[in-house]
Amino acid sequence: MEAIYYGAQFFITVYYFYFFVISLFGFFRKYKDDILPPASRFAIVVAAHNEEKVIGELISNLHDLDYPKELYDIYVVADNCTDSTAKIAAEKGAAVIERFNQVDMGKGYALEYTFNKIFSLDIHYDAVCVFDADNLVADNFLTIMNGHLLKGEKIIQGYLDTKNADDTWITKAIYISYILTNRFWQLSKYNLGLTCALGGTGMCLSVEMLKKYGWGMTSLTEDLEFQTKALMNNIKVCWAHDAKVYDEKPLKLMQSWRQRRRWMQGHTNVAGRYAGKLFLEGFRTRNFAMIDGAMYLIQPFFLMFTGLGMIGNIFMYEQVYDKPLMAAVSFFSQFIYFSIGLVLEKVNIKAFWWLFFYPIFALTWIPVAFIGFVMRKNKVWSHTLHIRNINHENLHLYIPSKVENRRVS
Repeated sequence: MEAIYYGAQFFITVYYFYFFVISLFGFFRKYKDDILPPASRFAIVVAAHNEEKVIGELISNLHDLDYPKELYDIYVVADNCTDSTAKIAAEKGAAVIERFNQVDMGKGYALEYTFNKIFSLDIHYDAVCVFDADNLVADNFLTIMNGHLLKGEKIIQGYLDTKNADDTWITKAIYISYILTNRFWQLSKYNLGLTCALGGTGMCLSVEMLKKYGWGMTSLTEDLEFQTKALMNNIKVCWAHDAKVYDEKPLKLMQSWRQRRRWMQGHTNVAGRYAGKLFLEGFRTRNFAMIDGAMYLIQPFFLMFTGLGMIGNIFMYEQVYDKPLMAAVSFFSQFIYFSIGLVLEKVNIKAFWWLFFYPIFALTWIPVAFIGFVMRKNKVWSHTLHIRNINHENLHLYIPSKVENRRVS
């Protein structure tokens, strides 16, 4: 039993050390000129299910982007809506695509339907940008994405920020987790030439690539499934650190729990289907990006192992006399490390004390991972209610970081 315990601890340590090493490459940025003359034409797709409280502000925001108006169109897919989402979207000037299907339910199906509708039009688009109805978007988003597309990138993920960070301790903890993920995960992987993670919103997809490989995503985490499918075809997800999208986060722990449980259901489902294939293909072709992608896919399982390891620490009582000191040193070290990340991201100083919420919130991922694994074959979509009708002009009142938009003359 003791050998199994220490063996498990060894593999968990190696796994997390691997991601620590990757995070070190987030301490710098490869500044490139992402501002190139507007040339790409975009179809902006907003996925919406009963979002009448927030859809209007997003569309108004999208109409005001710093990009030639003739080079982008706004489409809203009103998916199984029973409220005024479609009516408000049309009044605000978006092209509305209504979809009613009580069998194939969920964002993945809605996007598949919408992409096919758009591709059937006699309009040439270079890329599709996908947003959720509760988002707000930085003015320079399309300008930055245009630069990435012109450099030959096919899938680009924008910087995911928090629209309502200052609401509750949950939103504060989530805000911190996203800031750290953006800096020490997404930017690090982009610097290393590895594939980044799609976030489901704020993503830009080349139409040429979509038509060649198709969308076809039906899992509860259609973004993860698509990035994995793309990586199997040696197409990496790239990162746009200056293209910000502000997302509404759940206010309460149970709301966040349900949302993350759905993510873990989809994550473990995709991992079961693709992790082995990615590992084998990566070793066969000596493609380290694929191996790294497989490492990311199995993350929920290491979360579960971490939970079991914590239980093991309790039972291995004769070995834990020094654990309080080790835990204190570990917490202090992580606090300093994460604080550096917040400094690099130019976060307002008032958000630094929110770091104390982060480890509490992070621990809740462990039971979520177990439940997600048990429910991995359940594809029932659970909708997250959005209520924070914040407009773009007042966004700075709700987030502690400076809202910056690089205007192009």
